[in-house]
Amino acid sequence: MAADKLTREDCLSLLTAKQQELNDSGQSRFPQRSDFTDYEVMSIKAFLGPWPRALEAAGVKEPRGDDRLQKNREKRARAKKRLREAKRAAKAAQVEQNASDNGENE
Repeated sequence: MAADKLTREDCLSLLTAKQQELNDSGQSRFPQRSDFTDYEVMSIKAFLGPWPRALEAAGVKEPRGDDRLQKNREKRARAKKRLREAKRAAKAAQVEQNASDNGENE
């Protein structure tokens, strides 16, 4: 099959066939890049994207959760809030330090 140009459907069938072969042989793992020729890997990634997304597109692997984006947004918001609070505390400490310095000078 390497001599012919692979189509998207060929790539999907390669992945599903390899998964079936692995299941039939009793192995409980996903198809790996090393299970295919360089040409097949190149074609699969060209049509289907990064390897984990290719496995998802072929139905071999469960898709990532949609809540991942939301979790990342929440994490960034928490980090931003902590940064603001730290800056506010540092500024308050500096103002307090300046006030005590001015009090000593008088």
